[in-house]
Amino acid sequence: MLSFGVALVLSFVSTSLAQSPQQILSNHPHLQRIPTVHESAIQARRILNLSSIATLSTVFPDPQHPTPLENRPDDLAGAPIGLIDYYASCDPTPHEPTILAISIATSFKNARAGSNVTLSLRYHPPVDHPPGDDIYTYSPANLPRFSLMGHAELIPSPEIRKHDVDRCFFGRHPEAVAWKPGNTIHESWWARLVVEQVYWIGGFGDRAYIGWIPIDDWRGVTQEEVENARLVGEHGYKKDQLA
Repeated sequence: MLSFGVALVLSFVSTSLAQSPQQILSNHPHLQRIPTVHESAIQARRILNLSSIATLSTVFPDPQHPTPLENRPDDLAGAPIGLIDYYASCDPTPHEPTILAISIATSFKNARAGSNVTLSLRYHPPVDHPPGDDIYTYSPANLPRFSLMGHAELIPSPEIRKHDVDRCFFGRHPEAVAWKPGNTIHESWWARLVVEQVYWIGGFGDRAYIGWIPIDDWRGVTQEEVENARLVGEHGYKKDQLA
């Protein structure tokens, strides 16, 4: 028979092992304040503003859509594919990424065939970030990432001129000017990702919100909130200031 002391230790170890994954991976209500949905939306918009490269995912259409000059396998219908692509957060809708769509690229063939589009982003702390509080501070599993789900929409020419989309996009990607619409290499067009759904993972669930961000919250974030927000590792970041 186990002594009382041994049984107590085993019980403690068993309880700790059972609870730790739950505390790390779920929205635990008692450990520390978790950012609100709106605060999480601000963080996501901050990442969208800071970054300019993300994974663009689409789904292959059924074989009825021809793919000239491409030896595409016959059994890809419904299969997803994610590829790195450029984007920029430009006026008049900075919450809906602007993309330079190259017609010959697989992602935009799929989009033109009716596929929805998902843009997935993750936060990259500055290379000169200060030391973390522990080994988890800058762990990729504990850093924010999210997906924007929607569809690609052609940006009208008057809007492109009025808001100087060229200047905005090529300011982030100067080498991409070679593929500007009207170039002699490949057909291209300015597209907007019309965001319809946002899924957010702010980090471990005991300290970050994990779940859907309502589209009104996503659209409702102001540029002032985006510019004033700071993420872990950024100059001016304060641990108790969530957004």
